[in-house]
Amino acid sequence: MAKAEAEVAELVGMIQRGELRLPEMQRRYVWRSTRVRDLLDSLYRGYPSGAILLWESDDPIPQQEMAIAQEGNPFRTTRLLLDGQQRLTSLSAVLRGEPLLVRGRKLPIELLFNLEHPDRLEVVSEVDEEGVDEDEADEVDGDEADSTEDELLQRFNRMTFVISTKKLEQLPQWVKVTDVLKSEGDSAFLKRAGVTDLDDPRADKYTQRLAKLRAVKKYVYRLDVLDRSLSYDEVTEIFVRVNSLGAKLRSADLALAQITARWRGSLKVFQGFQEECEGEGFELDLGIHLKNLVVYGTGQSRFKTVGSLPLEVLKESWKAGVRGMQFAINFLRNNCGITSPVLLSSPFLMITLGYYGHHRRFHLTPEESVELARWALLANAKGRYSRGSSETILDQDLTVVKEGKSVADLLGRLQLQVGRLEITPLDLEGRTQRSALFKTMFLAFRAEGAKEWLSKVAIALDHSGSQHKLEFHHIFPKAQLKNRFPSREIDDIANLAFISAATNKFIRDKKPEAYFPEIVSRAGSEAFSTQCIPDDPTLLPLDQYPEFLNSRRAMIVARLNSFLGIAPSSSSGGV
Repeated sequence: MAKAEAEVAELVGMIQRGELRLPEMQRRYVWRSTRVRDLLDSLYRGYPSGAILLWESDDPIPQQEMAIAQEGNPFRTTRLLLDGQQRLTSLSAVLRGEPLLVRGRKLPIELLFNLEHPDRLEVVSEVDEEGVDEDEADEVDGDEADSTEDELLQRFNRMTFVISTKKLEQLPQWVKVTDVLKSEGDSAFLKRAGVTDLDDPRADKYTQRLAKLRAVKKYVYRLDVLDRSLSYDEVTEIFVRVNSLGAKLRSADLALAQITARWRGSLKVFQGFQEECEGEGFELDLGIHLKNLVVYGTGQSRFKTVGSLPLEVLKESWKAGVRGMQFAINFLRNNCGITSPVLLSSPFLMITLGYYGHHRRFHLTPEESVELARWALLANAKGRYSRGSSETILDQDLTVVKEGKSVADLLGRLQLQVGRLEITPLDLEGRTQRSALFKTMFLAFRAEGAKEWLSKVAIALDHSGSQHKLEFHHIFPKAQLKNRFPSREIDDIANLAFISAATNKFIRDKKPEAYFPEIVSRAGSEAFSTQCIPDDPTLLPLDQYPEFLNSRRAMIVARLNSFLGIAPSSSSGGV
């Protein structure tokens, strides 16, 4: 294996000219802007940032498009990027000032540099080269969410790099990273920061810091280059081993490398069906489709055996998995009212549904169809695959299906897991919009005919137009409750309703006792009743907020149990 070195600017140029390409085995670009920010911060400090692993080959190797635009490669020999994609793609976007194209969407990477950052730099998150939290996209920084603008500005002022915002862009000490990296002189940045005299003590400090930022382009990466004599299978094995150390890649990404090594050109097949599902409203991670393939090939969901599956088994399993997934989408949409994975507590539910349909040869009796829909809604509401070891639970259900057992057996496994199927007010207490019960609440309200308060359009996820887009609204506005109740209690699902952006803007931060009469006069009391909102005037003052929550929870629970076909027991718990 050859060793070499290259500066960041040189590597970015190689990507732009098409001299560095992505092999089919690689995962897609997954970094969020915060990861790019942390990488820039590390390079600015001169911290180690790992090596780049390349493979030179004269053979035609299956490739995929990078997230950043590339020119055609003028050379016969191709250098393939095996490790370092996330870093170099991110740096290309920042240095070139071009957006990334991720899953058909343009993703700009806009960072700001603080000329007045403290000499003692803030510690930022560690950069894991190819890793990403599965739940990262859904996580919100609680401290940031509850901070005032002044508190946020104080926090940002202690940082060196931040994600760009319009307000920060207007402040003189914050400059765009891309603008600095594309420029040679400092005068424009100094003038903008209010430095008009070279005797100003800030002039020297800012100049040094701008030079240090530009030095990021000269940061040297070590290149490990695999010999061109290696076969594709050997390189795939190296890729899997390298990326298995430290669990840098998800198991799905390693499985993709093993599958594409055996089934050349399969990535385009997988991505084609992924896009087809997105067109149906079901945008799923490629890892779910690969797990589905493994299920049909092995009868279980873990990727550990995928490397031993013969090519024909892979192809047949994919075909069967596609039919199963299509059945699951149709069944969820038409039999359960679930039109998007946003309404699912876990996409694993789709795998079980499809597998069940497959084993029944997609011939279900009317009674079986009703029971399967009930199981799906209950499993979704109870978070069947989001408790404990999700793959173990999925494998248990797959075994039930594989052994030819009934929906009643699936329901029995669910009840064994959760203890009871009935939902009580206590189950709702402290739950937020991320809860599976919040998704079920939406489904139950829609099934009852709930409409947007003022436009009277039935609530749905696909409303057109920014003003009509559905939002969840705090019935008691956050601004009124803040500093009186903890944030989790403020965001309790019993304080959330589904209305349009326009109606939300109309209400703003009015107290319920002020805006409830306005809504009733315009839309009638059913605007509230269909969403289980008590309109008793005695519950609307701010000091009655806890009692309002208790009252609404009782109403929601009754609606949920009815929607799920559960008869409440006399011993059901209250609050």
